[in-house]
Amino acid sequence: MNPTLKENVRHPISSSELERRWAETRKAMDKQGLDCLVMQNSNEFLGGYIRWFTDIPAQFGYPITVIFPAHDEMTLISSGGPPLAPGPPAWAVRGVKERIGRPYFRSLNYTDTLDAEEVISQLKARGAKRVGIVGKGSMSAASYEYIQQNRGAMEMVEATDLVDAIKAIKSPEELELIKKTAAIQDAAWAAIPTIVRPGRKEWEINADLVRILTDMGSEEHLMMLGSAPPGSPAGHKGTYFLNRTVQAGDQLFVMIEVNGPGGFYGELGRTVCLGDPPKELSKLWEVAREAQHRTAVQLVPGAQPADLLKAHNDFMASQGYAPEGRLFAHGQGYDLVERPALRSEERIPIAAHMNITVHPIAFNDKAYAFCCDNYIVEEGGAVRIHKTPQEVFVV
Repeated sequence: MNPTLKENVRHPISSSELERRWAETRKAMDKQGLDCLVMQNSNEFLGGYIRWFTDIPAQFGYPITVIFPAHDEMTLISSGGPPLAPGPPAWAVRGVKERIGRPYFRSLNYTDTLDAEEVISQLKARGAKRVGIVGKGSMSAASYEYIQQNRGAMEMVEATDLVDAIKAIKSPEELELIKKTAAIQDAAWAAIPTIVRPGRKEWEINADLVRILTDMGSEEHLMMLGSAPPGSPAGHKGTYFLNRTVQAGDQLFVMIEVNGPGGFYGELGRTVCLGDPPKELSKLWEVAREAQHRTAVQLVPGAQPADLLKAHNDFMASQGYAPEGRLFAHGQGYDLVERPALRSEERIPIAAHMNITVHPIAFNDKAYAFCCDNYIVEEGGAVRIHKTPQEVFVV
């Protein structure tokens, strides 16, 4: 590995791991007769394709486009231009033949197609005949429309399933990094008693947790907190809404869903009480915890996500709660939400070496219980990798 890369990146993925991903993808591309894949991401939370192929994250709304050929090195297109050299720096990229910088910004609509123009130019220069689009939902409408309108005789096909099926099953190196993510989240939760006390703003608690997690190797930080007095539900709130002052007797829900060393996501959710836990919260917590356990024992190789969703909804209905209409369990990796997801539409079955987060919710107008942990699926079933006790905490 380049010494400059090791010096400047806290946790670079190994070159052998990148080569494994490329080889498996190219084998699948050959089976489907694909000359190139094209993908675009603009953030790290739900933009893991770029990092999976390059070990370079897309961030802050600046799109990066990758052209991945079946029999050549990649082309990487990012926002930039003279006098600066194309980014990222040459020492940071592996498996990339050409870096192209164009001055496009999504807030400047007259630059909307500059990256797509380079995509078409590159594909035509390669003589590509059949091209797979990966993660169309992450590609800007302007880019996708331009590619479609200017592709000429090239055939464009959906190739997200091809990549997702490979990306969902983690290598030993990836699994070790995922376990490190869970470990730093556990360590951050262990610090809760030292930072949660009456008189503090929710955002102050959030900031302390982010600092702790950053010090331990987290790179991107999505935190969801919410406080409320007894008798009111305390649940998820975005960072924009974290101005409430925590009071004695309050409940504080904390959801740590940050990535860890190397960029892999996990998530941990519990509730802490500044006093005796309300009886209604304790009752709902038992339902949420039981629902998680029931799903976890069914996370075995070959299990179908639609069947697991039905079993969960049947249990929640038996307890008097509404069925899941959003998402209560899903894969994680470089994406906060990754396939397979436990939804009726999911086509990827559960398999060994997947990282699955399970976070059922039980709530009413008096309390909010959310039990969230990550599980690694092994041949014999799923193993919880978070070590934080599954209980309502009291400080």
